[in-house]
Amino acid sequence: MEMDFDNYIVGTFLVSLFAFLFLFILRRYNNNNNDNNTRKKRFEKGYSREIKTQTGAGKGECSPGNGSGDDVIIVGAGVAGAALAYTLGKDGRRVHVIERDLTEPDRIVGELLQPGGYLKLVELGLEDCVEDIDAQRVLGYALFKDGRNTKLSYPLGKFQADVSGRSFHNGRFIQRMREKAATLPNVKLEQGTVTSLLEEKGTIIGVQYKTKDGEELRAYAPLTIVCDGCFSNLRRSLCNPKVDVPSCFVGLVLENCELPFSNHGHVILADPSPILLYPISSTEVRCLVDVPGKKVPSVANGEMANHLKTLVAQQVPPELRDAFIAAVDKGNIRTMPNRSMPADPHPTPGALLMGDAFNMRHPLTGGGMTVALSDIVVLRDLLRPLHNLHDAASLTSYLESFYTLRKPVASTINTLAGALYKVFSASPDEARKEMRQACFDYLSLGGVFSTGPVALLSGLNPRPLSLVLHFFAVAIYGVGRLLLPFPSFQRMWIGARLISSASGIIFPIIKAEGVRQMFFPATVPAVYRAPPIVN
Repeated sequence: MEMDFDNYIVGTFLVSLFAFLFLFILRRYNNNNNDNNTRKKRFEKGYSREIKTQTGAGKGECSPGNGSGDDVIIVGAGVAGAALAYTLGKDGRRVHVIERDLTEPDRIVGELLQPGGYLKLVELGLEDCVEDIDAQRVLGYALFKDGRNTKLSYPLGKFQADVSGRSFHNGRFIQRMREKAATLPNVKLEQGTVTSLLEEKGTIIGVQYKTKDGEELRAYAPLTIVCDGCFSNLRRSLCNPKVDVPSCFVGLVLENCELPFSNHGHVILADPSPILLYPISSTEVRCLVDVPGKKVPSVANGEMANHLKTLVAQQVPPELRDAFIAAVDKGNIRTMPNRSMPADPHPTPGALLMGDAFNMRHPLTGGGMTVALSDIVVLRDLLRPLHNLHDAASLTSYLESFYTLRKPVASTINTLAGALYKVFSASPDEARKEMRQACFDYLSLGGVFSTGPVALLSGLNPRPLSLVLHFFAVAIYGVGRLLLPFPSFQRMWIGARLISSASGIIFPIIKAEGVRQMFFPATVPAVYRAPPIVN
């Protein structure tokens, strides 16, 4: 009886949601259209901005033409930069990669690749980079709340047996990709720090950088792709960065312990915010404790250890508690701010932004590498018809479509990450509490109620409309729980606030991502722009 009522609720909700979305989009359309027209006019008039530098050198420098021999300069050799270098190099491009530090990175994020990201890795020919690094297969998630748990499996039935998520040490994965890129004779990896972009008449013509020996050099190419990560010092020249730091991750490594559900990521809906656990090797489990806000307890004076032992340990599953406390006592506690930043590029001749330098989302859902690899596939397909990249105006006009073509996949993953983090975080507000409980119960129903959201999370079905429908289906399900078996005025009021709260969570994220680009990319002229014909 309850399932029939739930299906009726979801069915009637779909009709009202379409009407609501239509009104919302109409309201925003004129503003977005005017903004896009303004940007287009500025670009077509040869809009030129001053490129900020750290050294003050490089402004007004004339390009040496094609003398350098490079087709593409890539700034940064992390996940995005290394994968891009191999991809473009395999297509015959002459690629010069400049990376600040070519030693193996040691990070506490970028360790879980969703199945959708793995498929992109296969498409790029990089799937062997998750081999020989003790990577672990990930088949889904386990969700924990108030002593209850539910297992959510990835919908992998129609894929080949090797398709799944992968979790690993981030540094090992990056080094494997760097090594593979370096095997190509037309790819050059160099250690150095890029200090500025070189500009000539509004077009980026290369970079100025300092080698590891301290020598100041310049490199030139018709296309410069900036992939220098979340701490990018070059992004302000190429986009309008609006970086938000909603929380910080505190990272630990739990050793020689078994997760309650093998080959699954674990999400604990803790107070005040989620705890993540997933394997990164055959003997190690990564634990990430989310701490809301920009400040965390001090690690140096022992406040962090006390916080973890007194407030967090009791919320960890009992079978992992001893390993968790042992990891705290060992003292290797790492912290990292969680950044989110919607993509808001300045179309700039000769340059492109990619990876975390361009677009970030909360790492709760592990979608960052999937977005980066998906972007690389889009860019590769755009560049393949172009045999000569030296026509800067034509190249940039065509590459403008990259920012539109990437939107549906990237925006779905970005929106899901931001929305889930807010829903999964504890709140004193009754409506938010009900939304959190409704989300757990909705996913626990199984069937389409779990496979749909998990397909979104995994990057296997990154469709914006599916995301919005499931998100509001959770909200309507929560209202139904409140009104059964007998509604009251107080419960109806909480239900109304629940719908309002859900709208307040997801619509600002969608607005930041761009309604038109996210839901109606076919209406953006750049989608149909043909590549320039080079004789």
